[in-house]
Amino acid sequence: MYDVAIIGAGPAGIFSALEIIKLKPNWKVVIIEKGSRIEKRNCSVRNGYKCPPCHNCNLLCGWGGAGAFSDGKLTLTPDVGGNLADYIDRKSLEDLIAYTDEIYLKYGATETIYGTDNDSVADIARQATLAELKLIYSPIRHLGTDRSGAVLKSMQDELADKITILTDESAESLIVKDGTIKGLTTDKGDTIEANFVIIAPGREGASWLTEEFGKLDIELENNAVDVGVRVELPAAVMENLTSKLYESKLVYNAPTFGDEVRTFCMNPYGEVVCENYKGIVTVNGHSYANKKTQNTNFALLVSKRFTEPFKEPIKYGQHVASLANMLAGGVLVQRLGDLLSGRRSTPQKIADGVVRPTFTAAIPGDLSLVLPYRHLTSIVEMLMALDKIAPGVASRYTLLYGIEVKFYSARVRLSNELETIGIKNMFAIGDGAGVTRGLIQASASGVLAARAICERN
Repeated sequence: MYDVAIIGAGPAGIFSALEIIKLKPNWKVVIIEKGSRIEKRNCSVRNGYKCPPCHNCNLLCGWGGAGAFSDGKLTLTPDVGGNLADYIDRKSLEDLIAYTDEIYLKYGATETIYGTDNDSVADIARQATLAELKLIYSPIRHLGTDRSGAVLKSMQDELADKITILTDESAESLIVKDGTIKGLTTDKGDTIEANFVIIAPGREGASWLTEEFGKLDIELENNAVDVGVRVELPAAVMENLTSKLYESKLVYNAPTFGDEVRTFCMNPYGEVVCENYKGIVTVNGHSYANKKTQNTNFALLVSKRFTEPFKEPIKYGQHVASLANMLAGGVLVQRLGDLLSGRRSTPQKIADGVVRPTFTAAIPGDLSLVLPYRHLTSIVEMLMALDKIAPGVASRYTLLYGIEVKFYSARVRLSNELETIGIKNMFAIGDGAGVTRGLIQASASGVLAARAICERN
């Protein structure tokens, strides 16, 4: 019998464990993680090779979750990265983010924060306004993919002899009796009993969480699904923005359909990589503290929230991404000029361009055969708007990789402590629970749930 069982060793799960051990050092805690320990997480994609058919994607699963190999950006504001402001007041959230940031620093995060020069931020915000873009102010502490892994390894080492860590083992089903969580079963046939269960499955586990909560008749609300492309261009094009803000979080209401398009996960001097979501290959981007390319990449995502009767936004995103896989056998890449001309890109056209792709396993093709017309139109309109503040974004040589999809679980009804309403002692946190959308708020959600649990005993 454990005091607390935690499903998932991403930022949300790790920070809940750290906080519980701090407040209740004698408690028995177990983390169940479907992937491997961080030192065993290796993937050939990081060396530019095609995505291999893994049972669990090593880029997404394992200690640290998808954040282990992300570019490690901590956005130090309540305004981006999640919905925790729906559960606690702004001042409490600001304090929680600051507390979480201090923990990252303790385990080796870099001291540098971007976006603190108010004059530079104001100037970029003015330029954005003139282009009908909205700049969301967000100071950022950047770890880099390499430093992010080292920080998470330190956290793993800290917890290794204080809690039980079960890796390469998946949660299979939740055990609920008389309206109270009692534990869970795993794919290895184990039954884990616990007084409290924290569910933090990450985006990769969002579909599992939705399925399990459906079995328990827990009321769910559709989250938006973000579908789009990853843009790659010469770093010099974005230098005016990235040198001051590192990542510019820009939002645009595309005029034709009125859909919201936003920049996401900007990687100055970074590289494009792929990820494998349950056999569907999608695209992402990384940047490193100690290794630089000549390119910058970022995602352009169109947010779409579906209404009744449609209730499966995750499957919609998977379907769009699977079309790219069907045409290209993986990730598809196209020059913007070819897209606008109604022609597919070819290997020769890519080779003749001025942008050298950092993900060489991508197959040249035609994104208009994959993305819905509404999404494609909004993305092109966003590129034209960005070109006004960063001339060269809309160059014919700019590369567009597809598809990038961000899967968020349907949001469950939660208390202000992130406990499920209807089932006692069960908490749902992080990106996989539809509560957050980034490292810092996912981590903070773990702290919030842990404190609530510890205060009860």
